[in-house]
Amino acid sequence: MATVSDITVSAAINSLSALIFLVAFAILRLQPINDRVYFPKWYLKGIRETPSTSGPFVKKFVNLDFRMYLRFLNWVPAALRMPEPELIDHAGLDSAVYIRIYLLGLKIFVPIALLAFAVLLPVNYTGENFKIVSLNMKDITFGEIDKFSISNVPAASKRLIAHIAMAYVFTFWTCYVLYKEYKIVTDMRLHFLASENRRPDQFTVLVRNVPPDPDESVSDHVDHFFRVNHPDQYLSHQVVYNANKLAKMVAQKKHLHNRLIYYTNKHERNPDKRPTTKTGFWGLWGKKIDAIKYYTDEIDKLSTEEVEERERVIGDPKAVVPAAFVSFRSRWGAAVCAQTQQTRNPTRWLTDWAPEPRDVYWDNLAIPFVELNVRRLLMAGALFGLTFCFIVPIALVQTLANIESIEKVVPFLKPLINKRSIKSVIQGFLPGIVLKLFLIILPMILMAMSKIEGFTALSALEARSAGKFHLFLLVNVFFGSIIAGTALEQLKEFLNQSPSEIPKTVGVSIPMKATFFITYIMVDGWAGIAAEILRLVPLVMYHLKNIFLVKTEKDREEAMDPGSLLWPVTEPRMQLYFLLGLVYSTVTPILLPFIIVFFAFSYLVFRHQIINVYHQKYESAASFWPDVNRRILIGLTISQFTLLGLLSTKNATNSTPFLLVLPVLTFWFHRFCKNRFESAFRKFPLQDAMIKDTLERATEPHLDLKSYLQDAYIHPVFKDGEIDTSMDVYDDDDYPVVATRRSSRKGSQVGTREGSPDERSGILAV
Repeated sequence: MATVSDITVSAAINSLSALIFLVAFAILRLQPINDRVYFPKWYLKGIRETPSTSGPFVKKFVNLDFRMYLRFLNWVPAALRMPEPELIDHAGLDSAVYIRIYLLGLKIFVPIALLAFAVLLPVNYTGENFKIVSLNMKDITFGEIDKFSISNVPAASKRLIAHIAMAYVFTFWTCYVLYKEYKIVTDMRLHFLASENRRPDQFTVLVRNVPPDPDESVSDHVDHFFRVNHPDQYLSHQVVYNANKLAKMVAQKKHLHNRLIYYTNKHERNPDKRPTTKTGFWGLWGKKIDAIKYYTDEIDKLSTEEVEERERVIGDPKAVVPAAFVSFRSRWGAAVCAQTQQTRNPTRWLTDWAPEPRDVYWDNLAIPFVELNVRRLLMAGALFGLTFCFIVPIALVQTLANIESIEKVVPFLKPLINKRSIKSVIQGFLPGIVLKLFLIILPMILMAMSKIEGFTALSALEARSAGKFHLFLLVNVFFGSIIAGTALEQLKEFLNQSPSEIPKTVGVSIPMKATFFITYIMVDGWAGIAAEILRLVPLVMYHLKNIFLVKTEKDREEAMDPGSLLWPVTEPRMQLYFLLGLVYSTVTPILLPFIIVFFAFSYLVFRHQIINVYHQKYESAASFWPDVNRRILIGLTISQFTLLGLLSTKNATNSTPFLLVLPVLTFWFHRFCKNRFESAFRKFPLQDAMIKDTLERATEPHLDLKSYLQDAYIHPVFKDGEIDTSMDVYDDDDYPVVATRRSSRKGSQVGTREGSPDERSGILAV
């Protein structure tokens, strides 16, 4: 097992790694470009060094003022200087609330750590249970760090009362802080929505699963339905086209045009030689031909096909999917439609708030509604298989974290492993590195799975991916590491003792896994966050793109795009730290300082990144907060059951009724928060909508809302203006009565109450 010296060496290695990243960041750091986005010096290869309105401008390629390199933390005051209201104006509410999650971690764990160190640490260290256990279990493995855990407290000891009392204190404190933060974020969201500038999504509803009608097109059917059922508020609608094939053509044409620009520029630099290319994959093999002529012909050919596909999409009724963006004359009207059931059949005319235009994921709008449920069922099965397939890599990581246990199975490695320097490096650095490498590619797989499920907004895609990644970290990294690590550490005990004694061995070993999680926190939470400030991975990716993909200045600008916060990765990672802190606060509180360093360092780094680096893909007004609150409470509940299970192995079954109260109280608190706050994140109050509408009519009496919304929800491939796909607008003056094409039904249904609600709506139109 890891000793105090091993943990110290590990801390030194990871702290040194973080320091190197910070110093490298100071050396490569330049002034912000365009007052918004900066890149390290390496990113700026090939960028013009003279003022220009067409691209970034860098005054100095290398800063020779070496005194600034000594002040490698001078970015910290600047990151803290911007007040929160200004941060919201600068980066949006999503970014500001994201930063508050790290602050929430500090609010929870700093008081808990102080209390745990004052009460539980002395109680655990002076328990001397390992002296007794080692006499009965000769092969059990433990180290000096484990003496600070609850495993060092003897069975049936009165010392366990301190752990039960602290469990109550920590639960009440966590719930109190979560309640206060939930209230603050709710008020921030409502204030943000009330003061937000006018946006198309405030007036627009996404309608899905429009039922087919033999007498009307989808556009006419939508228009007719909303003129009948929302006559005073309905303004216009935009049907959704299945333009996925056309979008691929547009993307391919863009790529070909970029290549043509590259070869044209190459020819202008050397007019005497015509550039050539090969017809094979990426121009690597095949027949050698004139590059400019080849790409010109390919673009002309694709342009003809693109025009034909555009006309087909617009003219073919089958290309119109049963969905539409419906806009209203007021926010109040949109809120009523988005938050109510439209017909008796709850599976038809499904309405929800439209995502803001930049948040729409157009590819999935064409997926039939019935197919969505099949896709989600299949992806649930795939997630189950993926989660349990990763148990094997997790077990591999645990073998690296438990060297002494492996020595018992593979004794010929003992001379090499027993070298102090090698042992310290392997135990303190390698397990975390290997685990982090396994987790790098997983979020991309989960994001692809979420896209297959058919979500129509990028924010929903990322929220779903974050939920999957959180489940994976919970099952594999937390439970998997504990189970696999326990089996490896106490391998001989597992094989030789009776089945009734195995839970006792597991109960003793769970707290001792704190050493592995400490090393993981230092690798991922210290060195990993320092690498974030340097943006090491994007830097490497930029150079790979620059070598293989970048051909023009436009390519280079796209490669230099700093991107946005990786919510599906960073939020589940935070939740893992919340889980570890809550579980080990009463079990092995020596882990808490490492958690606190992570939250404090991350708060500084990501505040700086949000202010200076990242751009925002969308704005959801902190709609993710209920998920954040729920996952923290899941971690709190797991910590309570963990303590309950540990005490049951220590002959403290009398404590079970007292500890069972805590999960019940936590669940009640979750329901209370859900009923008290969650509606503010799922619905928009009609009162607030009416207030905004009234103020807008008073301040802008001549606002032309039709023109404002006309092109808001047109598919991006149609925004070049070649074909008219603008919204169909309904005007009261033009339609004094609601017209309908359902003449064939007039005679058979007038004067009756038979038929579906949709059919009866046709009677009103006659």
